[in-house]
Amino acid sequence: MNFLSHDPVKIVFGAGKLKELHEQKLPGKKALIVISNGKSTRANGYLDTLEHELKLAGVESVVFDKILPNPVKRHVMEGAEFARKNNCDFVIGLGGGSSIDSAKAIAVMTPNQGDYWDYVAGGTGKARPVPVHPLPIVAITTTAGTGTEADPWTVTTNEDTNEKIGFGYEETFPTLSIVDPELMLTVPPALTAYQGFDALFHSTEGHFAKCATPISELYSLKAIKLIGENLPEAVKNGKNLTARENVALANTLAGFVETFSSCTSEHSLEHALSAYHPNLPHGAGLIAISKAYYTHFASVHAADEKMIEMAKALGKTDVSKPEDFVTALVELQKACGVDNIKLSDWGVKKEEIDKYVKNAYSAMGGLFEVDPAPLTEDDCRKILAASYR
Repeated sequence: MNFLSHDPVKIVFGAGKLKELHEQKLPGKKALIVISNGKSTRANGYLDTLEHELKLAGVESVVFDKILPNPVKRHVMEGAEFARKNNCDFVIGLGGGSSIDSAKAIAVMTPNQGDYWDYVAGGTGKARPVPVHPLPIVAITTTAGTGTEADPWTVTTNEDTNEKIGFGYEETFPTLSIVDPELMLTVPPALTAYQGFDALFHSTEGHFAKCATPISELYSLKAIKLIGENLPEAVKNGKNLTARENVALANTLAGFVETFSSCTSEHSLEHALSAYHPNLPHGAGLIAISKAYYTHFASVHAADEKMIEMAKALGKTDVSKPEDFVTALVELQKACGVDNIKLSDWGVKKEEIDKYVKNAYSAMGGLFEVDPAPLTEDDCRKILAASYR
């Protein structure tokens, strides 16, 4: 038994914790605040609260507000240039996974030369070592989906090459993360569901990945259980703080799973879809392909024990076979009202499935290596074809 357990993030969890940020030791004196190009962060008062807290802490700040739901490389480069011009010495990601992921990538590029893709491994990335340590990163999450507040990973799309690739290493862990479920009370039902299932799949993929460890398994099963018990209520009644707290906790635990284990090729396949169709929400894409994806692994009996464990964690009783997890998964999707997602609604074309499969292998091929059993290109084509509506 060999494993490495290391997560250096200081996580402050609880309702109202953003309003206590000034009590925390912050890693600099001038922050670049990274937010999305949407309205919610400002309209809900979260940006005002953060700026007030920074003033109480004696910290200056400037705002970079261009981030898209599927972050792109050009905004990473623009954000880094903006941070340099304003002499920022740390970066705060305020928002969902896109804002925090972008904050991490901007933190890498602010003190470093060249192009972000010089350091990305996979696809056309050059996988060069990062010469200078990134700026310190603070994560303040307003959604429960990616777990990026607890892991080093950041996902960015290169629009020139249609490659959506994850990147990260020890220096891209946040130094401080605030997980305040009160900030999640305003997330609309559909986005709550999409984000919750993203956290679920981080946990299920991490649970049956070949690189899973005894540490990651503890986190993954707890996260799966919390999502199964609380996500339907969070979707139906977004003001239920208890449900929001439990889904937020599941999301952070799923971030630990990403640190101690890994996603599998389910994420590679979805990244290919949303690389070409950036309006496709990541969680929606994962939901759309999940039934066929997990049915495949159940049929080849690659991870029967793990899938049975996951079915039980989702609350399924009388579990005896891996297909019971697929049944429980579909039941949860129905309970959250997301069991009829149509990929065609976001421009995905059935006749282009081969293009998506080849992209998944070229851009995020490394995740196929930790699948519980080999997944061929033909297997992937069949999964996407079965998922298409």
